[in-house]
Amino acid sequence: MQTLDHMQEKAVAASEFMKCFASPHRLMILCHLAQGEKNVSELIELTGIPQTSMSQHLSKLKNEGLVDFERDHRLLIYSISNPDVLKIMDAIYDIYCKEFIDDPDKK
Repeated sequence: MQTLDHMQEKAVAASEFMKCFASPHRLMILCHLAQGEKNVSELIELTGIPQTSMSQHLSKLKNEGLVDFERDHRLLIYSISNPDVLKIMDAIYDIYCKEFIDDPDKK
């Protein structure tokens, strides 16, 4: 029975972790952060997400432990803080994005 209980706990943890990937905006943010650190202005420019929404999404991702930031004077520079996020983003890239990046004519 311990195995079943442990498996149920892990399923709940995985479900909570995956909720952060359920938003197209958060996926776009994570996709860009998977390529390297970005400040808020860069993320807004790259994604087209308005500043107020960007702040909310970054706050959610930070509160869930997926990203973190460093302050550089007046800039907040975000990066992925959880290595498991990079694994998920690699899989998402391979499944959904790779063919369009490798062959732009497929768009």
